Amino acid sequence: MKIPQLQKKPEVKSCHDISWEDNYSWIHQKNILEVLKDSSKLIPEVRKYLEEENQYFEYQMKDTKNFQKQLFNEIKGRIKLDDESLPFKDKNYEYWTKTTEKGNYSIKLRKKINTDIIEEIWNGDKEKEKLNTEYFGLGDLEVSFNDKYLGYSLDLKGSEYYTIYIRNIETNKLVTEEIKETSGSITFSLDDKYIFYSKLDENHRPRKIYRHKLGRPTSEDELIFEEKSEAFTVGIGISSDEKYYFITTSDHNTSEQYYFAVDEEKPTPKLIHKRERGIIYSVNSWDNLFYKHTNKDAEDFKIERTTNLSNGDWDIFIPAKDEVLIGGLVFLKNWIIRSETSNALSKLILRNPKTGDEKEIIFSDEKVIVPGVSLIQKDKNTDYVYLSYSSPKTPGKTFLYNLKTEERKLVKEQEIPSGHNSDDYIVERLECASHDGRLVPITITRHKKTPTDGSANLLLYGYGSYGSSMSPNFSSTRLSLIDRDIIWVTAHIRGGLEKGMKWWKEGKLLNKKNTFEDYIAVAKHLVEKKYTSKGKIIGMGGSAGGLLMGAVVNQNPELFKGIVMAVPFVDSLTTNLDHSLPLTVGEFDEFGNAKENKEHFEYIYSYAPYNNIKKMDYPNILITTSLSDNRVLFDEPAKFTAKLREYKTDNNLLLLKTEMNAGHGGKSGRDGAIEEIAIDYSFILKIAEKI
Repeated sequence: MKIPQLQKKPEVKSCHDISWEDNYSWIHQKNILEVLKDSSKLIPEVRKYLEEENQYFEYQMKDTKNFQKQLFNEIKGRIKLDDESLPFKDKNYEYWTKTTEKGNYSIKLRKKINTDIIEEIWNGDKEKEKLNTEYFGLGDLEVSFNDKYLGYSLDLKGSEYYTIYIRNIETNKLVTEEIKETSGSITFSLDDKYIFYSKLDENHRPRKIYRHKLGRPTSEDELIFEEKSEAFTVGIGISSDEKYYFITTSDHNTSEQYYFAVDEEKPTPKLIHKRERGIIYSVNSWDNLFYKHTNKDAEDFKIERTTNLSNGDWDIFIPAKDEVLIGGLVFLKNWIIRSETSNALSKLILRNPKTGDEKEIIFSDEKVIVPGVSLIQKDKNTDYVYLSYSSPKTPGKTFLYNLKTEERKLVKEQEIPSGHNSDDYIVERLECASHDGRLVPITITRHKKTPTDGSANLLLYGYGSYGSSMSPNFSSTRLSLIDRDIIWVTAHIRGGLEKGMKWWKEGKLLNKKNTFEDYIAVAKHLVEKKYTSKGKIIGMGGSAGGLLMGAVVNQNPELFKGIVMAVPFVDSLTTNLDHSLPLTVGEFDEFGNAKENKEHFEYIYSYAPYNNIKKMDYPNILITTSLSDNRVLFDEPAKFTAKLREYKTDNNLLLLKTEMNAGHGGKSGRDGAIEEIAIDYSFILKIAEKI
C-alpha cells in the first residue's frame, strides 16, 4: 500500500528575528474551535489525509486483527463486568453505582435508608441510546441536597463542550432547559432552587460563574463572578460544613479565592487573598474554623486556620516539611485525615483535632502502594471511613475502618475474574542519578519469570508536566504486557509532584529539559542494570507525555525499539505562539510565553519535537489522536507524522491513527477504552515480535 503523503505548502514563519520552515502549517484552520463542534467544517483535503493514514494503519496492522480481538477479550476478562460500588449514605438515601456485563456505562442507584426498594436514577447506556450518538462523555452527575433532582452534563463530540441537564428524579422529566457550552461541573444550592455553573468563552475557557434558577429560562441566569484574565479559569464548590460557597480562579501556578454564605439571597463573592504570582491556596470551612492549604512561605505547602476570614489572622495548623508534599484535609467530627507524599510514595496521616496527636495509617507490608480514603456517609459524626489501597501487583482492597479502635473489615476487593496471583509479580523501587545528580525514582513491575539479563523488552512510561504525579497503582490491563515478559516501568521524572513542588519547578519553563534528561537517564540506567538493552525499550506517553516522547526520540532514538504517543503535544512551539487556543495562555507558567519572551522562544524552539525532527533513523512509532480534541489539536500529531515521513531514513513503522468521533480521552465507554488499549498493546507486541 502506498505510504500517505501530506502535501507540502511552503511557508516561512518568523518570531524574534528567527525564521523557520513549516511546510505543513496549512492544515491548521483558523476556525478550529468550530471544527471541534462540527467536523463537517474540516478542510476536505485534511480529512482525506487523515482517512488515508487510518487506512494505512489498518493495512500495516492487519496481521494483528485476530490478536487485537484476543487482547480485547483478555483485558475485558480481567474486569468484573457485573459490579457495584460501596454505598454512600446521604440524608435519606443510600447511593451507589453499578456496571453490567452488557453495558458500557455506569448505572446510578439509590434506596431509602432502612428500606429495600431500589431506584435506578441514571443509566448511561439508555441515555446514549436515547440520544443516538456515537460519542458519549459524562462530565458531572450530581443529586441535589434534598434528593429531588439529578443534574448531569454531557459531551457528545469529545470536544468538552458540556450541556447541563436537570431532571426531576420522581417524574424523570427535565425541569429546566438545556444549558449549553459549559465546563460540565454542577453545584446545587442547599434549597434545591438553583444550580451554579461555569460558562465557556469563545476560546473554550471557563471564566464566568452563573446562578440558574430551576424552571426559569437561561436568559435570566445571573452572572455571579467573572474572571478578567484570559489565563485564569474558574470553578465553584461548597465547603465541608455546607456553610459557604468558594469560587476558585487559577492557572497552573497561581490561585485566588472568593466566598459567599450559602443563604445569601443575592450572592456577593468576597475576596480572601489577592493573587500573588506563584502562590497557590485553597480555603475550606469546618467546625467554625477556616482552613487554608497554601504554598506561601512553604514550598511544599502548609495548612493554616483562622476563625475569621476578614481579619487575615492565620495560625499554623500543619507546618511545612522539606520535600514532603502536604495534601488537603478530610474532616470528620472527631478526626482529620490528610495525605503526605515524598519520593513518589504517599501515606495517610490521622489527626485527633482535640489532642493534636497524629499517626500514620498503615495499610500493608508492601512498600510501594497507593492509599486512599473516602467517607461512608454524609453525617460526619462517625468513626468509620472507607480505606483503600492498591499496588502495582495487588488489586484494590477497600476496608471499613474504625479510626478509634483501628479495627478494619475487608468490604470490597477488586476481582480479576480470569485469575490473578500477586506472588507471580515483583515490584521494585530504584533511583538513578540524572544529568545533574538529582535522584529520579523508578517503579518497576515485572513477572517473576521474566529474565533480567538484558534480553527483555521494557515499556518505559513517563509524563512529567503540570505537577501531575504518576501513582504506582494497580492496572489489570498492563498484565497483558507483563505476562508476555515486557517489564513495565514508570519513571517519576521532574515536572510532576512526586518529590514536592521543587520537583515540579525543576521540570518546567526554562528547566523543561530536565524532564527529558531524567527520562533518558532512567532508560540508560535500566540498560546498565540489565533490565533491558539498548534498542529494546518501548517509550510510552500521552498528551504532555507525548511531548516527552517526541523530545527523547529526537534526542536518543537508538535507545528505543518503539514509541507510542497518545494525543501528543508535539507541535508545542506553534501552539505556544497562538494565544487564541484554549489552553495556551493558561500555560505560560508551565512552558513559557514564546511570543513575548525571546528567551522562552529560543528554549522551546530548541526542544519542540516538530521543530527538531532530523534526517536519521527513528524507531517504530505509533501516534494516536482524536479529531475533536480541544487540548491537543489533531493537527499537531498530523503535522508531526507528515514531517517524520519526510525526514526519517529507516524502514520502521510510522503509523498515525485518528479517532474521527472522539476527544482528548479517546473513545467513550468501557469497550471503546479497551479497544484502544488492545490496539496500543498489539503494536507493542508486534514490534517486540511476541505475537
